[in-house]
Amino acid sequence: MGNLNNFILWDCRLSSYSAASSLPPRFMKFQATLAAIASFTIAHSAEVPKIFAGLFTPNTPMKAQIGLVLPPKEINKFIAKVEVAARKDPKWFREFSASTAPGTPLPYDERLGLTKEEYDEYLKLWAKREFKGIEEIVLVLRESPGDMWTLSGTGKASTLTTLRYFAKDDSFRSPNGSLKRLDDIKADPNGVLGAWSGKEWKFEEETGLGKTKENLAIGRYEDAPYGIIVYRAQELSSEGSRLLDKSIMIRFPLGKAPAAKPATAKPKKK
Repeated sequence: MGNLNNFILWDCRLSSYSAASSLPPRFMKFQATLAAIASFTIAHSAEVPKIFAGLFTPNTPMKAQIGLVLPPKEINKFIAKVEVAARKDPKWFREFSASTAPGTPLPYDERLGLTKEEYDEYLKLWAKREFKGIEEIVLVLRESPGDMWTLSGTGKASTLTTLRYFAKDDSFRSPNGSLKRLDDIKADPNGVLGAWSGKEWKFEEETGLGKTKENLAIGRYEDAPYGIIVYRAQELSSEGSRLLDKSIMIRFPLGKAPAAKPATAKPKKK
């Protein structure tokens, strides 16, 4: 509860662009060439990197949602009391919060400003948190020459298209630089996002002009048939001012039918 009103914690230790190019028009005339390309794609689909295996099928649009995980609004009255307590003794509250994993409820302490009964009620409400979708999107995994992979997204997820995955060294690259692999994620069931596991990559750079961070995590829920992607990009000035803070959480169903292709108009009957 140290950060109860920050329901998606983007420390990105969550324990915390390009649409594929179409073929040039002249190639559309050659069926043999298209057949060869199709065979190449099928052959390489079996070699999809482990991080995408079981989550995406190459070249297949998949429906997904950008959203937030929120508990029932009734929890806000308890959050307000804790915020009052935190302002009374900020030093103690910072130290007390630091002793608990990010995104998980703090242990009970009367100095939180809650009775034991209120605290127990808070935990019950926290257990009822749910994913709330705010934007419907489509994701597509594509392979490019050089064993490079891109995950293209529509809407606000188009940011992901700037990232390119290289299976050879298990790294992502963005316009900022190379995102290096961190330890695998095994999220606490009591955390904001619930029980999920996955992989994470991070870029971090500090210069005389400021500090840049970029995190990406990909995985799946352990108690529900959904995959999850968490992305965050931050830029701070040398004075500490926030220049950029973009966060995206994406949830997508596993084992579901792919996104429907645009319907083709049927000829009218005469």
